Amino acid sequence: MASFMFRSPFKIPVVEGFEQKKSYMGLKATSFNVRINPLRSRQVSVQLLTIDSTPVNAPEAPPLPPSKQADPVIDQPLQLSRRARRNRKSSTQRAAFQETNITPANFIYPLFIHQGEVDIPIKTMPGCYRLGWRRGLVEEVARARDVGVNSIMLYPKVPDALKSPTGEEGFNDNGLVPRTVRLLKDKFPDLVIYTDVNFDEYSSSGHGGIVREDGVILNDETIHQLCKQAISQARAGADVVCTSEMLDGRVGAVRAALDSKGFQHVSIMSYSVKYTSSLYGRFRKVELDKKTYQINPANSREALLEAREDEAEGADILMVKPALPSLDIIRLLKDKTLLPIGACQVSGEYSMIKAAGLLKMIDEDKVMMESLICMRRAGADLILTYFAVQAATILCGESKKFIFN
Repeated sequence: MASFMFRSPFKIPVVEGFEQKKSYMGLKATSFNVRINPLRSRQVSVQLLTIDSTPVNAPEAPPLPPSKQADPVIDQPLQLSRRARRNRKSSTQRAAFQETNITPANFIYPLFIHQGEVDIPIKTMPGCYRLGWRRGLVEEVARARDVGVNSIMLYPKVPDALKSPTGEEGFNDNGLVPRTVRLLKDKFPDLVIYTDVNFDEYSSSGHGGIVREDGVILNDETIHQLCKQAISQARAGADVVCTSEMLDGRVGAVRAALDSKGFQHVSIMSYSVKYTSSLYGRFRKVELDKKTYQINPANSREALLEAREDEAEGADILMVKPALPSLDIIRLLKDKTLLPIGACQVSGEYSMIKAAGLLKMIDEDKVMMESLICMRRAGADLILTYFAVQAATILCGESKKFIFN
């Protein structure tokens, strides 16, 4: 058990039944070095005493030896042909030899929008808001552009009254997403806008597809609706449409639909590997079983199969979600395809780092930057992250290159 050195006057523990009761007349105090147990709770102040003015001989601590460098413990150094530490001996060398770098151009900034005017905080995601589409969103996009983030992804909060079992609001040309895309393109013509071709935001069930009476998700019928949604978003000015529902054949169908309407220039980023992760939906109130169309997190060959299918159907970018638990999958796809790879750092990943940072358990900025650089190291070309502006601000302060020094 650890102990501590105190110099009197000091406090020592009192043991029940052994309190001082005698009077020691004529005794004098003296200093005395004493080791005590610091884990006792009850304490009283006392002084060590001498009798007849004769001091009690207190043991003195031995003097500390003079500091000096440690003597060598070997006669000859190891005969090594390679000493890797030589390339790490200065910050300049470490910066020169850093293999993976990251810039604001690698980020896609996900933004939540709603039809109101007031920005609504998302309680489980500190620093994130559902932005009013006319004002709050425009201000946030301007802030992102100031630090070099010029790619955004829109996620709508559709009023429940507009939702239906077949999701018609998803391809309403005057709906929230098309209106927002037109507004942003008018104010920021060079802004790269990614839109989410999904079903769950427009579905009264919350599922990523039309639900039959017996609970089966209808694949082909849902894709028919998603194609109309992609066309509506492309017509509004979207640069990249993102097929995020893990339904069979969706990429090929959307590609054909876009081409048939003259939108050959619009790219498709497919969520090729979307696991049924518990890290999603930190801001959602409903939890649904999506295991019949999202991938089991235990599977990697299935992920590769899905990615190959999407590439063959015409995807331009392959996305992996969630990012940090799937670094091996990002590397797998990077080694197997020549297409750009995206990594989606989901709400749960963001919230864990934020929470630990707020509790001072970690250095938030350093852990954030390490998480992003690790995605890049694994092979991600694009990173969809709620940290986009925060990370880009740091990168701008570091001359747009973050060095782990």
